[in-house]
Amino acid sequence: MIRTFTIKPGQSPTREQFQEVEYAKKYPIAFDEECEELSPEMIETFKVSIGRQNHRKKA
Repeated sequence: MIRTFTIKPGQSPTREQFQEVEYAKKYPIAFDEECEELSPEMIETFKVSIGRQNHRKKA
């Protein structure tokens, strides 16, 4: 089951959201053809692009 929560800047997660995260931490991540595991290089590229995106949002 996939659950999505949007937490806006300055907003705190609810108790239910914290409980669901704790529950999900007990299970491994399942990769498949549609969502393959990222290589270390791809992870770095992703981090840089997210950092740039967040920087533009704050400006």
